[in-house]
Amino acid sequence: MSTADAPEAEVPDVPGPAPRILLIRAPYYRQIVDGMTDAAVLLLGRANATVETIDVAGAFELPQALAIALRGRTRYDGYVALGCVVRGETDHYEFICDSAMNGLMQVAIDYAAPLGTALLTVDTLAQAEARSAETGSNKGAEAASACLRQIALARRLGAA
Repeated sequence: MSTADAPEAEVPDVPGPAPRILLIRAPYYRQIVDGMTDAAVLLLGRANATVETIDVAGAFELPQALAIALRGRTRYDGYVALGCVVRGETDHYEFICDSAMNGLMQVAIDYAAPLGTALLTVDTLAQAEARSAETGSNKGAEAASACLRQIALARRLGAA
């Protein structure tokens, strides 16, 4: 399924108290990440979630920030990670994408943390713009929806 075909992200039913979400952003491509942030915050607001936002230097730091947050004193019900990596002329792209995505998944698994991820890994800035636009399928909204679904699952299974 392409971005053009993707259905609009839905606000799932989350039982229990309004979720508290930490949104972790790597705003290296600020316009792209801001577009995903706006869509994520809008969707989370429709779920009555409270959202705190922090920024990190780049995509490579997203998993580290998630791990730090999970070890911190402040408790969140779920997490959303947003960023963008655009392919360049070196293998740096593959290294950063693999490390960041694998790191996010490993931390989420290790901590059983509800996580929605929109780390765009694209060939061109135009592809990133299409995935972060105000209209159409926005990956930030999709990540927020995924996070809420994971929170609902954790609550249903007694893991939250």
